[in-house]
Amino acid sequence: MSTVRNPAPIYLLAGDPGARRSMKDPLICRAIASCGVVEPSIAYVGAASGDDKSFFKMIAGLMRACGAGEVELAPLAGRRVKLDTTRAILEKVDMIFVSGGDVEEGMEVLEERGMMPFLRELHGGGKPFFGLSAGSIMLARQWIVWDDPNDDSTSSAFPCMGFAPVLCDTHAENEGWEELRALLLISPEGTSGYGIPTGGGLCVHPGGELEALGTPVSCFAKIDRMVKRRPDLMPEAP
Repeated sequence: MSTVRNPAPIYLLAGDPGARRSMKDPLICRAIASCGVVEPSIAYVGAASGDDKSFFKMIAGLMRACGAGEVELAPLAGRRVKLDTTRAILEKVDMIFVSGGDVEEGMEVLEERGMMPFLRELHGGGKPFFGLSAGSIMLARQWIVWDDPNDDSTSSAFPCMGFAPVLCDTHAENEGWEELRALLLISPEGTSGYGIPTGGGLCVHPGGELEALGTPVSCFAKIDRMVKRRPDLMPEAP
C-alpha cells in the first residue's frame, strides 16, 4: 500500500456539457493541481458509466489539457475484469477520478466487485479523490432510490462512498433540486444538503470546511420535518 499522506480535500464537480472540449475547465485544473504533483497520474473509475470507452477517452483528453499526466482506466465493468490489475492501477497513481453516469449502477459495481474496503484504505492513506456529476454524488454519503418512481413513500437512501461527509446533487438546478430535497426529507432532522449547479463545484476540506467553486452552491436543511432553503455557499472572489 502507498505511503500514508496527509488527508486530501475532495473535489465534487458538476461539469458543463456545453463547454468546448478544447478549453481547459478551471475547476478540473484546480482539482488536479491540488495533488501537489506536476502532471499527476490519474486512475479513471468508470463504474457509473460501464467503463464506456468513448466517455473515458473524452474525459482523459480534458484532464491532460488541465495538467494531468497519464490517465489510465481502472476497469471494473465486464466479465473479464482482472481485479488485481485494477487494484494495482489504483494504488500506483497520484489521484483517483470517479466518472459520471448512474449513481446506483456505479455503487452496485463497486460493491459487487468488493472494491469499497480497498478504496477506503486508499482514501485513508491520503490518496486524493475527485468526481464529476454522478461521480461527485458517489463520493458523498448517500443517494436516493424509489421502488415506484410515482410513489414517494417507496423512497429509500442507499450508502455511497462517504469520503466527502456531505449529501449533494449535481446539475438539477432547473428541477429545483427535487431528488436532493426528497433525500433530505427521509434524512435525520438537521441534515444539510448541497446542490452543485452545472459548471460549479464543492471542495470538502479535510477538517470539514466547505468551499463553493466557480458558482454559488445551493444549500438546504431539514428543519421541523420540512426541507428549507438556506443561504447559498458563495465562491471566493477571484
